[in-house]
Amino acid sequence: MNSNIQSDNTVKIGISHGDINSISYEVIIKSLMDNRIFDFFTPVLYGSSKIMAYHRKALNIPNFNLNSIKIIGEASPKKAHIINCVDDEIRVELGKSTTMAGKAALASLEKVTEDLKNGDLQILVTGPINKDNIQSDSFNFPGHTEYLKNKFDIEEVLMLMVSDKLRVGVVTGHIPLKDVSKSITKEAILKKIRILNKSLIEDFAISKPKIAVLGLNPHAGDNGLIGKEELEVIIPTIDIAREEGIFALGPYPADGLFGSKDYTEFDAILAMYHDQGLAPFKSLSFTNGVNFTAGLPIVRTSPAHGTAYEIAGENIASADSFRQAMYLALDIYRNREMHKELNVNPLMVSKNEFGSIRE
Repeated sequence: MNSNIQSDNTVKIGISHGDINSISYEVIIKSLMDNRIFDFFTPVLYGSSKIMAYHRKALNIPNFNLNSIKIIGEASPKKAHIINCVDDEIRVELGKSTTMAGKAALASLEKVTEDLKNGDLQILVTGPINKDNIQSDSFNFPGHTEYLKNKFDIEEVLMLMVSDKLRVGVVTGHIPLKDVSKSITKEAILKKIRILNKSLIEDFAISKPKIAVLGLNPHAGDNGLIGKEELEVIIPTIDIAREEGIFALGPYPADGLFGSKDYTEFDAILAMYHDQGLAPFKSLSFTNGVNFTAGLPIVRTSPAHGTAYEIAGENIASADSFRQAMYLALDIYRNREMHKELNVNPLMVSKNEFGSIRE
């Protein structure tokens, strides 16, 4: 970790335990075993001591415990804590999607979100869920991003994938591919560009962000030969953004931008749809990539991977992405606090005195 970071373990990070039959507990346990994190934040897992003990035994990790507390106010620095959110009768079935696992994932998410809304937590890091078994009357969303948007009553958010190599946002998220074209409107693109630009400034401390906007069609439409969306929708929207002072360029063909490594010239890339942005991102940054929800009043991150049922309980899952999700979340939280201070006192020095805690 960066030794220039000032220790401040008063920041609390709430962790939702995700799908209990997945690798979620494995990557959480492995991440919290590093005692160095306690110099920077206080982690609180919203889950189950019984489930954790089950996974710890399956992974053959005997010397690991979390301090059990009943409410977030009892969390003290220099320790990792757990708040029990589910019934002790819960059953773990490694590698399987079950209704019980979905209910347990939702119980954890609801409790940690409640504490976030009450201001008792500063940061949320979510364990991977199964987007099918979690569905219920209380959770009728394609994923965490849409759930949190609804919970915090926010008009628009942006799914932003982040690594040390690149940042990729998407205009349309978890929707069928057949619905993408009609969802690519000037209004939709402009909203995402604005959120991305604001996030790069406030969350990543980039004073003048440079954003690459991808086209929708192959070859970015080839001047209208392979689709009109670029000419009729995307280019006019980029022009509007530039009139607002946002340094957005494009539209670029996705294959050319990523294949030529021209993406390294930009602070972020805005893709038109999920796989257009996430496929190259995960190819380049799968092990340490982080999913960040830009536009929320709180900081939320998650690992870039899913439940990985096929390796659950085998002690081979990498904790790198989850660990980076915690580090990035704290970086973003500190950048936001610094941005607020700069608005109050414009004579403050730049963000470099905070630095970054990611390894």
